[in-house]
Amino acid sequence: MSSARNVTRFWEWGKKIICVGRNYADHAKELKNAVPTEPVLFLKPPSAYVKEGSPILVPQYSSNLHHEVELGVVIGKGGTAIPRTSAMDHVAGYALCLDMTARDIQDECKSKGLPWTLAKAFNTSCPVSEFVPKEKIPDPGNVRIWLKVNDQLRQDGNTSQMIFSIPFLISYISEIITLEEGDLILTGTPKGVSNVQEHDELQAGIEDIVSMTFRVDRL
Repeated sequence: MSSARNVTRFWEWGKKIICVGRNYADHAKELKNAVPTEPVLFLKPPSAYVKEGSPILVPQYSSNLHHEVELGVVIGKGGTAIPRTSAMDHVAGYALCLDMTARDIQDECKSKGLPWTLAKAFNTSCPVSEFVPKEKIPDPGNVRIWLKVNDQLRQDGNTSQMIFSIPFLISYISEIITLEEGDLILTGTPKGVSNVQEHDELQAGIEDIVSMTFRVDRL
């Protein structure tokens, strides 16, 4: 029974991570991608989750791992074809997330017209913070997210810059993929993505509401 599950530990039992690519126009432009007219979706498996205290591992096949800081939306109540007007009723809370991306592999996949799985879905590709209750972020459409590498600010954006809003994304995704309790939606990254190396330290935060720190290691 779902009542036995603790949504504040969604990473232990949530079934899927649904990611939205290119949801900030400046990030689409920095990677020389067209600004999308509908959401670009891809998936990460639950094995991508990693929590503070464990390292982010650079995949053996990549030499250009990038950080992408994102606001994550944790689903508390599942549904299919959820109307935009009631979408926020399905949100349990939020998490600060990183969409770690093997950029060299992604570029290769894009040039061949292949899926991004190797670039996006590897183990430790989804670092997440502690669960943030819904009340702590009354307006998820206007919150600052930031990321530092070795104490240098690399990403500093606001969710108000998102092309597609959270209610729109919940409605759009649930038309295609039924959302279930414990699922996580990654809502896209602001500009400023860049390479990380072994031994780098990444710090990220949602304003001063929650923050997290990760080390980068190699397999």
